[in-house]
Amino acid sequence: MRSEAADPARRAWREPADARSRWQRSVEWLQRPGVKRVVLAAFLLAVLALLADHARGIDWPAVWASMRTSPPRVLLQAVALAALAHLVYSSFDLIGRWHSGHTMPVARVAGVGFVSYAFNINLGSLVAGIALRYRLYARFGLHLGTVTDIVALSMLTNWLGYMAVSGVVFLWRPLALPPGWNLDSEGLRLLGAVLLAVVAAYLLACSLAEKRVWHVRGRALTLPSGRMAATQLALASCNWLVIAAVVWTAMQGRIDYAAVLSVLLIAAVAGLVAHVPAGLGVIEAVFVALLSHRLPTPELLGALLLYRGIYYIVPLGLAAPLALWLDARATQVGGEPARR
Repeated sequence: MRSEAADPARRAWREPADARSRWQRSVEWLQRPGVKRVVLAAFLLAVLALLADHARGIDWPAVWASMRTSPPRVLLQAVALAALAHLVYSSFDLIGRWHSGHTMPVARVAGVGFVSYAFNINLGSLVAGIALRYRLYARFGLHLGTVTDIVALSMLTNWLGYMAVSGVVFLWRPLALPPGWNLDSEGLRLLGAVLLAVVAAYLLACSLAEKRVWHVRGRALTLPSGRMAATQLALASCNWLVIAAVVWTAMQGRIDYAAVLSVLLIAAVAGLVAHVPAGLGVIEAVFVALLSHRLPTPELLGALLLYRGIYYIVPLGLAAPLALWLDARATQVGGEPARR
């Protein structure tokens, strides 16, 4: 792996020598003890209010009965798929390693990727996932500019896969939306075409652009190579397809996979817009609104709770001690500077 000095195009976001980025200052500000406590309290209040509102009118005994009737085979398949999805997402940070040229060991990078993603989906990206990723990488000696490379490329990879999968699903298999929604099937097809056009433009730019370094607000953005862009697309698309397979398995295949995938993609954006950690209540509301006519609401919610437990809660339980171990390990090794 060549260093930046040998190959300047390996750097995605180059930090100016005389100033830190606004993004990094924001992350540092959010890590202040007083700010973290206020933000966390606000998050908890919002989540509790949402859960209280969402819980009214639900037949919870029927929901738990639906969860208890899930065969062990379904649980094992869902756990295996969830593990695969987290493994794929953890590899996004390895793309950042490839692109930035740092030398941190692969297993350690994947561990940080897993930990940060588990905290991200449960507690929110900025306060939990991104701040934790900055802390762990910095503890291992990576420069802030290198960490910014990794974070930016990971986020780009995730949403590149989302746009690709959504584009295909919305264009060729649009879901019939309720009459009250401001988007119909034709609107979804148009949206799908636009998303695929964006993905195609990115791939072409990475493969054919003569000017690979663009300057955006004082930072130098270097496009990945065409090979790297194709890797981003393949991994991120696989990630979204496997996540949908976890939900589909939890529903025991009683709704066709294409419909589950389409609703998951819509729910992901709804959860992002709502700014609620883990999309609590938002994902369930979207699934109930779009699929309750095909599966009774208690059974639908039971499957979604099973999905939450397997995909969200269990990984968080594994990530918490792993984060402590990585933090302690960083102290022992004394950091490992990135190549610059």
